[in-house]
Amino acid sequence: MRYLLSIGLLFAFSAFAQESNNSELADLLGSEDMSGFVRAIEPYEFSFPRDHGPHPEFRNEWWYITGNLDGERDRRFGFELTIFRFSLTPDEPEKDSDWRTNQVYIAHFAVTDADRERFYVAERYSRGALGIAGAEADPFRVWIDDWEITGSGQPERWQLTAADEDFALDLALTALKPPALNGDEGLSQKSDEPGNASYYYTIPRWQSEGTLRLGDDTFTVSGLSWLDREWSSSALASDQKGWDWFALQLSDGSELMYYNIRKDDGSQDRNSSGTWIDANGNYRYLSRDEVTVTVNDYWDSPEGGRYPGAWTVEVQAVGLVVDVEPVIADQELFTTVRYWEGAVDVEGTRNGNRVEGRGYVELTGYAD
Repeated sequence: MRYLLSIGLLFAFSAFAQESNNSELADLLGSEDMSGFVRAIEPYEFSFPRDHGPHPEFRNEWWYITGNLDGERDRRFGFELTIFRFSLTPDEPEKDSDWRTNQVYIAHFAVTDADRERFYVAERYSRGALGIAGAEADPFRVWIDDWEITGSGQPERWQLTAADEDFALDLALTALKPPALNGDEGLSQKSDEPGNASYYYTIPRWQSEGTLRLGDDTFTVSGLSWLDREWSSSALASDQKGWDWFALQLSDGSELMYYNIRKDDGSQDRNSSGTWIDANGNYRYLSRDEVTVTVNDYWDSPEGGRYPGAWTVEVQAVGLVVDVEPVIADQELFTTVRYWEGAVDVEGTRNGNRVEGRGYVELTGYAD
């Protein structure tokens, strides 16, 4: 659930679009005009693997993979690879040049080295032309340069590869559960206005095996990953500032996704919601009133801004009470926009029985 992030990234491409002679971008970014783009208003019939691929009739979408990995010598790592697609205009431009396109792609790649307390971040962006960046449904592939996510088969088997100068990741992913549809069977409402919504699904548990390079050291790694997929044409409401997003994988085989949308005054928007997924892959919607998130600590960024730094999450409907703590405090990304996203540890009880786990948390709208 990453609307402010995606809209903020879209604003950053004004110079890019001017270079591409796209005179309509200023109007697009300076207003709430969504004309020409499809909006998420009614329930949608999902089909897989088709919907792993792109939806260019919508203004933006993303493929978001996070995970926790273990390496040799008890080394602990987290990672994030995200590829965003943006339509600058609803219609494709005339092809008077192979460079001309209305599609822009951005990717964020980050790795947490918990033992060394290091956080690595890289960003790429490109127009969706000349094969430099793009997305395809059959066979599934989304990429920017040599950063890519590809997939096929049943159960889903994907490959993730990304490399920067100081760090690189190559992972084979095997889905251990089917997709879970968030919101109202995949229609995820973000504010009261009709159309301020996305189509949103999660594959919450992937067995992950591969290699991770940090500097001159390469590790054989394994662990669990999480996929979030959304597409939409809408921004958040004008009185919404950001969100806290939780993706938690528990030792009893269950998962919790929850996003708390914050208003400008710091209060919780009533469209905050989540999804509970049991060990068998059955899922149920969680309303705002069913989830309580209490902030137990804070982290002050050296660059300004104060982020929540530890939480207690309670879901009475499933008997869950857990504490969530980052593996290191500083997992702040300085990309086109600033936000915090990082690996966390989970510990508590479910129905009175001890449970632990790992996950990822994303925090937006806190940076000064």
